[in-house]
Amino acid sequence: MKIPIYQVDAFADAVFRGNPAAVCPLESWLDDSLLQAIAAENNLSETAFLVPRDEHYEIRWFSPKNEVDLCGHGTLAAAFVIFHYLDIHLSQVDFQTPGDWLTVSRDGALLTMDFPARPPVACEVPDDLVKGLGATPLEVLKSRDYLAVFPSEDIVRALTPDLSLLSRLDAPGIIVTAPGKNADWVSRFFGPREGIPEDPVTGSAHCTLVPYWAPKLRKKEFRALQLSERGGTLYCRDLGERVRIAGEAVMYMEGTIII
Repeated sequence: MKIPIYQVDAFADAVFRGNPAAVCPLESWLDDSLLQAIAAENNLSETAFLVPRDEHYEIRWFSPKNEVDLCGHGTLAAAFVIFHYLDIHLSQVDFQTPGDWLTVSRDGALLTMDFPARPPVACEVPDDLVKGLGATPLEVLKSRDYLAVFPSEDIVRALTPDLSLLSRLDAPGIIVTAPGKNADWVSRFFGPREGIPEDPVTGSAHCTLVPYWAPKLRKKEFRALQLSERGGTLYCRDLGERVRIAGEAVMYMEGTIII
């Protein structure tokens, strides 16, 4: 069996930046155990698998350890592959996920994703969260992931978390955020339970960050930075029950999986 594979740097305007994702177009769905094995072998934070349908694509995402319910950079990478390699005439692509419909449109180099908002709510603060981050947040909230808010970009940048403690939390990931010096906000994302010590750029986290920051900043459009070593820029818009998350992407590698 031969499966095409593309590796795309998402939320980046040049290679070696942003968040690398693998994209594997399929003719039909393979066994889940094989999809998971491919994702583990790729050892990227996410591998996106695509199956074409009449007017859309089905999409699923796998981390090295698990299937995930939503992935921003994997979706951006998948749309980039479709627009540049699979259906180059398209200016918009619709994705059917196991739980929702997502849309990605292109305007020149910028790709804009339409995603569900995931507003965070106040929650009890787990001891392992504070100990694991090594700093006490101003507040802690939760949606799919924990959201820890700090007063300054410098604190977020300097965090050196204990990933073994964070892996014990009852959430796939931990978002940390603060007001930005040269952006509306900055963030980092840790997902040790999913086999992702620190994710370089996390689109799905902004489904939570946008509804958190929008009322505080009293506006609808934002520029956000993720402060990983590779870094990434995201352009966001608050639409109430939906959010728009935009960024660029570049191709790094094209090849074939042989099984």
